[in-house]
Amino acid sequence: MDITKRATAGTMQSSDLMVQVEPADRLDIRIESTVKKQFELLIRERIEAVLARHAVTRALVTVSDRGALDYAIEARLETALRRAGEV
Repeated sequence: MDITKRATAGTMQSSDLMVQVEPADRLDIRIESTVKKQFELLIRERIEAVLARHAVTRALVTVSDRGALDYAIEARLETALRRAGEV
């Protein structure tokens, strides 16, 4: 999947997250989280799994997390990807 434009999904409410996806020359994942020390690796693994499933190899993915669960991370990222590219 090619990322052709910048797109966002989500909110900054408690237990949610905001995901922004935009075109880039390489894959770059940036995570800010209220639970970064405890869960950054798990959040990153979930993001990488969704990106791999959609064959995304070049994008800047910025995540601002407020304690979202796995299903919310996947849903928000998939929505941003669909808005940013062609599925």
